[in-house]
Amino acid sequence: MAAGLAITSEYRHYNGKLTLIVVISCMVAAMGGIIFGYDIGISGGVTSMEPFLKKFFPEVYRKMKEDTKVSNYCKFDSHLLTTFTSSLYIAGLVASFFASSITGAFGRKPSILVAGASFLAGSALGGAAVNLFMLISGRILLGIGVGFGNQAVPLYLSEMAPPTFRGAINIGFQLCVGIGVLSANLINFGTEKIRSGWGWRISLAMAAVPAALLTLGALFLPETPNSLIQRTNDHERAKLMLQRTRGMVDVQAELDDLIEASNKSKTIDHPFRKIVQRKYRPQLVMALAIPFFQQLTGINVISFYAPILFRTLGLSESMSLLSAVISTGVVGTAATFLSMLMVDKLGRRALFQIGGIQMFLSQIIVGSIMAAKLGDVGGLSKVYAYLVLFFVCIYVAGFAWSWGPLGWLIPSEIFPLEIRSAGQSITVAVNFLFTFGIAQTFLSMLCCFKSGIFFFFGGWVMVMTAFVYFLLPETTNIPIEKMDEVWGEHWFWKRIVGEVREDIKL
Repeated sequence: MAAGLAITSEYRHYNGKLTLIVVISCMVAAMGGIIFGYDIGISGGVTSMEPFLKKFFPEVYRKMKEDTKVSNYCKFDSHLLTTFTSSLYIAGLVASFFASSITGAFGRKPSILVAGASFLAGSALGGAAVNLFMLISGRILLGIGVGFGNQAVPLYLSEMAPPTFRGAINIGFQLCVGIGVLSANLINFGTEKIRSGWGWRISLAMAAVPAALLTLGALFLPETPNSLIQRTNDHERAKLMLQRTRGMVDVQAELDDLIEASNKSKTIDHPFRKIVQRKYRPQLVMALAIPFFQQLTGINVISFYAPILFRTLGLSESMSLLSAVISTGVVGTAATFLSMLMVDKLGRRALFQIGGIQMFLSQIIVGSIMAAKLGDVGGLSKVYAYLVLFFVCIYVAGFAWSWGPLGWLIPSEIFPLEIRSAGQSITVAVNFLFTFGIAQTFLSMLCCFKSGIFFFFGGWVMVMTAFVYFLLPETTNIPIEKMDEVWGEHWFWKRIVGEVREDIKL
């Protein structure tokens, strides 16, 4: 059955090479990933800082410091605390739908500008917060920025990149997410040591640095040739941009495919209605399933709450933050870089399978250690605590070269132009919806499931690994405007899209 997944068609070869303008433009755009990663890393760190908890969440601080009867797994169970983390994702969910319209009507560049400016305002409000209202309002502004950024940046990277480098360049977004997480963890580790107790303000306000770089850089970004043709119908201008980005004079083959895709897209008045049609069923399933599964890997549990998790194990505040630096920062960034080098050689499917098996085994081992050695009171011995840290690192590495980058890469490259903004918007919205759900419920789930939380996510990892093996075709090195052809050759999806093509012929 799996043998039918191979791609056998010949696709038109485009002239071009990796040029300096593409590299620089994609580096600027991928700064949106640093913003996203910084927020993921910073929120988990500040919520483990005692001065921050004492000021905004005194009930959590009291349980952690004074109430010895509270289970290790329940010390941080607070709806207000999870609202601080998860409010960003509800804002991002709503913003992603507005971002879809702006990205389609005005181009990718304006959405990237809105992302940077909104994140800049949110970081200022968070750093200056004197009450919970200001704190959550800042998170909402950050969410708007992340919503626009995650909608526009992956599209921008996929459209600017030559087909043979598209995987590596798009994974640059996830690499920047890893760099953002690492930067946040390092800053948290440093600011926690400020004795006067205002270090958390620096942690929250420093998000303004990548936001400012993205906002300023976006002013000078060129628009993608795909977007130019779709919005302006100026074929000559798009051709000049293609020549600049590909470093070649003869770009007619790629231009012809872009024009053909654009002409087709202009017959679509309501892309959100169009995407539910049978011929787009494979893309719609992937737009829903991939971000859904990405969140059920459990990665955001580790990313948001790593310091809290390590404190649950009995480590000190400083040691917990250092453990987060190592596990989610250094290991995650290094593994994403490896994925960047391998994705266009090994292919998407191979990385999914390797990472899935790795994540499953490490989660089962971590859950087993905690079930056997960590009770409701006391902590783990140092040997077992560091053993858990080691397997958390193994888990993070597995995610960082599979579901982390590929969860954004696959949806950004599979949609035809006429539904591309709508498809990416659905992907981002589903991602935010389930990120919100996991962030909002994890601390309660940890209190209820205890060590079983790792078996819960491990089971989902097995399901998603099987899903990819049977239902996702290989997309490596296929031109983005020819991607719809892979579904007609897949053992399962050809039964659906093949029937549509036969009806069209008749």
